[in-house]
Amino acid sequence: MGFFCLSDSTHGLLLFASLYANLTAFDDIFLYLVRRDPAICMSEYRSTIVCNSAAEAADLLKNGRLVAFPTETVYGLGADARNSDSVAGIFESKQRPTFDPLIVHVANESAARRLVTEFSPLAERLAAAFWPGPLTLVLPKRPEISDLVTSGLPGVGVRVPNHPVALELLRLADCPIAAPSANLFGRISPTTAQHVLDGLNGRIDGVLDGGACGVGVESTVLSLMTEQPTVLRPGGLPIEDIEAVIGPVLRASANSALDDAAQLAPGMLSRHYSPTTLLRLIEPDSFAIAMEGQKCGLMTYGPIHDNGNFSKVQQLSEFSDLKTCAANFFAALRSLDAAGLDVIIARRFPETGLGIALNDRLQRAACR
Repeated sequence: MGFFCLSDSTHGLLLFASLYANLTAFDDIFLYLVRRDPAICMSEYRSTIVCNSAAEAADLLKNGRLVAFPTETVYGLGADARNSDSVAGIFESKQRPTFDPLIVHVANESAARRLVTEFSPLAERLAAAFWPGPLTLVLPKRPEISDLVTSGLPGVGVRVPNHPVALELLRLADCPIAAPSANLFGRISPTTAQHVLDGLNGRIDGVLDGGACGVGVESTVLSLMTEQPTVLRPGGLPIEDIEAVIGPVLRASANSALDDAAQLAPGMLSRHYSPTTLLRLIEPDSFAIAMEGQKCGLMTYGPIHDNGNFSKVQQLSEFSDLKTCAANFFAALRSLDAAGLDVIIARRFPETGLGIALNDRLQRAACR
């Protein structure tokens, strides 16, 4: 037996004899009411379901619902990129400003071509080299992609994820999926289904559990709409790997004065990926010492010979391997943020390979 009660504005109480009969109809009624009356209260019903299969998640997407799903980078919060109402739900659920665009995930290069007006020879070379994988290409969009996806800009970020569950979902849903990271806006990105539920339980319709993400940081975003290819966001594909295929690329620089303007790509705001705990950064070769009179945590890598009086230590990699550091990065930051600390001290990374993306995340996470 289960029921939910509605606020006075809805004039009444609905009693359901069973939550198991006509469950889909119940979901439809509940989600319709919730989205129109935030004062609705709920008892004995959990609005975010853990999907048992990609087929179940695909059915939700086809019906305009929001579903979190795994990729090799982080968990994404997905909606049909052609459905403006569903896309609007992403912004509402995440409390995300509409000037921050979304990346569209597709099953293959052919699907990507259907979203853009031009797929240049340069794009073909990059797709052949790195798709499926953690590379997003910004290309001129077709009109059927909602302007909400691109924050009104003429380019759309497109990628083919390298995760079997994500690819199966894309195949079954048979639609391009717009998906930012599945967390409240500006907070630490999720790399497990539980991370998603920690932040969005009750705000979204479902989550598809595909285990922990292997890469652990978001995709690299490369714009091909500039005179010279430009990395807008460093990520899971090292810049050196891109340059080995197409030659030198430019890197967009951070500019806090543009934080309120339409962003060229997600992850470009000066403050992002932020823990609630104060975050301080030290250089790669600095000796880490806890701050006197403060309950301090440490995020580091390489051998640990002395914990330096830290209350909690997260070692990303015993051997300073940057791939391992990236895979563990957001989970470690979440663990430290949940430990009741006064300060988290994090060691910067060598400015090479994945270290560039990790330093980018640290710098934005530490911004106040």
